[in-house]
Amino acid sequence: MSDFKLGPVRQIALSVRDLPRATAFYRDSLGLPLLFEVPGLAFFNLHGIRLMLSPGEGQPKEPHGTVLYYQTADLPAAFAVLQERGVKTVREPHLIAKMPDHELWMAFLEDSEGNLFGMMSEVR
Repeated sequence: MSDFKLGPVRQIALSVRDLPRATAFYRDSLGLPLLFEVPGLAFFNLHGIRLMLSPGEGQPKEPHGTVLYYQTADLPAAFAVLQERGVKTVREPHLIAKMPDHELWMAFLEDSEGNLFGMMSEVR
């Protein structure tokens, strides 16, 4: 048996109910670069990782199955921008943990399809 190692994550699939609405949200509200679209799929660039939006396979599932965490240098400012863009707030920025060399802060919001996503910041 040969050694086997998984490589880095290159793509994340996120199921959505309304692909055009979700594509607009990720492009316009979150400002993610749209790489390309093909029938039934939209692909975005997350700093070298592709985010694929699709209606999914089989029966539709309830949201919150996948939670994406986006890192940001200034969580309060990023949170304020998303609020101005009408993004639904689930939980405002709050301290998660005090580490030896930084504090971990997070906020939680919802996309246009009801999927939860987090924003995180390591404050030194």
